Amino acid sequence: MSAFVTDGPTDEKPASGGSPERVDTLPLTGERTVPGLDIENYWFRRHEVVYQRLADRCTGRDVLEAGFGEGYGADLLAGVARRVTGVDYDDSAVAHVRARYPRVEVLQGNLTDLPLPDASVDVVVNFQVIEHLWDQSQFVAECRRVLRPGGLLLMSTPNRITFTPGSDTPVNPFHTRELNAAELTELLADGGFEMERVQGVFHGPALRAMDARHGGSIIDAQIARALADAPWPDDLLADVTAVRTEDFELLESGRNNCNIDDSLDLVAIAVRP
Repeated sequence: MSAFVTDGPTDEKPASGGSPERVDTLPLTGERTVPGLDIENYWFRRHEVVYQRLADRCTGRDVLEAGFGEGYGADLLAGVARRVTGVDYDDSAVAHVRARYPRVEVLQGNLTDLPLPDASVDVVVNFQVIEHLWDQSQFVAECRRVLRPGGLLLMSTPNRITFTPGSDTPVNPFHTRELNAAELTELLADGGFEMERVQGVFHGPALRAMDARHGGSIIDAQIARALADAPWPDDLLADVTAVRTEDFELLESGRNNCNIDDSLDLVAIAVRP
């Protein structure tokens, strides 16, 4: 989810001949996060931290990112993986990633009918995407099909309990079905995966201090500005701009008094037998 909607700026990417080539950034619609915007920085860092913390699980491996959005995550993984293939259905996202991130092999297709052969990758990455899909079970079946035996499915998704509290109807209009930890575990187990672990994303000390400065929740403060289409107070903008990936904690369920139901996002690591 994003807290602001804009047409976004454009970046310049060096062309092979040395002259700058314009690469338009994707519009910030609320469906995906994008890098480089101060008012979007909280959501971007909250997503980026999972790529950073799990990148080592992709080292030297053939990786598929199913649903790559803006593409920054696939490019990050391309720095350690043997090969990164990205699949997305969206025309603008496909064109953008092909132009901006040449290390990523881009395919256009439906995530419930992945355009890859059986047993062709070692890792499937699916971060902040499953909640957008209507047929989640079919997508999980496709992940199992394209993974080699022993391969990993890395998945993150907003925690329904904290993201849309007290309701089964997602607050984000781009979400079809949100999940809690038990529902995510059941979905993957029913799809033939063995669960290695489920972790949660939490605010660390710096973000908890920001929560206290903004009426108890820096998330609610951002959403209130967006819904009101109102200017951002200087103190809120300064805090959002200052958020780093290090300000988030990734904690395993049941360890260090971690209650997974209190987490912001869920992170699952599952193994294809």
